[in-house]
Amino acid sequence: MRMLHTSDWHIGRTFHGVDLLADQDSALRAIAELVRAESVDVVVIPGDIYDRSIPSADAIAVCNRGFEAIRAAGAVIVATSGNHDSPTRLGAGARFAAAGGLHLRTTVAGAEDPVLLRDEHGEVAFYGIPYLEPEITRAELGVPQARSHAEILDAAMGRIRVDIERRAGTRTVVLAHAFVVGGESTGSERSISVGGVETVPRSAFDGIDYVALGHLHSPQTLSESVRYSGSPLAYSFAENSHRKAVWIVDLDESGLRAVHRRDLPAVRGLSRLTGTVEELLGDPAHSAAEEHYVSATLTDKARPVDALRTLRDRFPHIVHVEWSRPEGNPELRYRERVHGRRDIEVARSFIADVRGTPSTGEIAWLDKALAAAVAVTERAGDTGPALAEDVSA
Repeated sequence: MRMLHTSDWHIGRTFHGVDLLADQDSALRAIAELVRAESVDVVVIPGDIYDRSIPSADAIAVCNRGFEAIRAAGAVIVATSGNHDSPTRLGAGARFAAAGGLHLRTTVAGAEDPVLLRDEHGEVAFYGIPYLEPEITRAELGVPQARSHAEILDAAMGRIRVDIERRAGTRTVVLAHAFVVGGESTGSERSISVGGVETVPRSAFDGIDYVALGHLHSPQTLSESVRYSGSPLAYSFAENSHRKAVWIVDLDESGLRAVHRRDLPAVRGLSRLTGTVEELLGDPAHSAAEEHYVSATLTDKARPVDALRTLRDRFPHIVHVEWSRPEGNPELRYRERVHGRRDIEVARSFIADVRGTPSTGEIAWLDKALAAAVAVTERAGDTGPALAEDVSA
């Protein structure tokens, strides 16, 4: 049997406010083309199919087109819910969908009820573990004392192992949406630490032929049989350092035979640029970034006015601009900047930063205000709390 492991579609997600539905539609079509080209029998998706618990109508349409394209390419689909999905909404109509080859596992009870698929060597049992929030699922799993994700996952795997024992000789695949020790986050994943320690040990999956993990957004191999596929698109600029991919997994009569990586086509690249507005607009070295999503750090001596619109003339897909003083971030050295300076000097610097160099008249007003503040403070110190209360009133 041949599987394709993908995850974390996050359909409906935006990128710095930019709608990604067209990009996501392209990525799902690329996955469907791989299914056809590689003669894949089943596609496994361990969670975060949608980016929100209540996806938009457009997001649902894109997701459904993806499912339809994969089925038309010849593969059955087994999917679970992630921490971004609503298990109830995603799982609505699950039994009806299963008749069409889309098997959704979104409940605690469903984790121990495998999807059974058959090849020439017999059955393969696919166990789908949805994202399990400890605070919500511990009672249903019979571990009311559990607080960590590891304890919750152990309880779910305990139920699965009971079912596996009843199916002697059946090959097994587990889908799980979790943060497994050894995995590396990219920064675009939502934390799942609410409710207890978020990581779970890889040993929780010992004895399973293949474990398809979801939650982390880069392709990762924790062991030959335990892997993250990552997301099909980059959802943060931190993800521009790795290529998006899926895993093609082959099972033979004895279990896992081989795993092959297949890179996905980049729908749109990511570029981080640094320089003045003039440099970014004129430097031919940045020509490749003209079709990328761009994050620009500006080093102009003064904050540029309307820099995003100006840069968009060359980089139509620019999504983020920030200004960094050439000498560095002043907030990180504020104590150094004010040490040994008189109050009037600090006040003048503040006005210069937010409005421009103060006029002679403004400086005179500042001198008067500071002198009055010092006088009030000294009087409050001499006469005690009663005068301080009068001043504050």
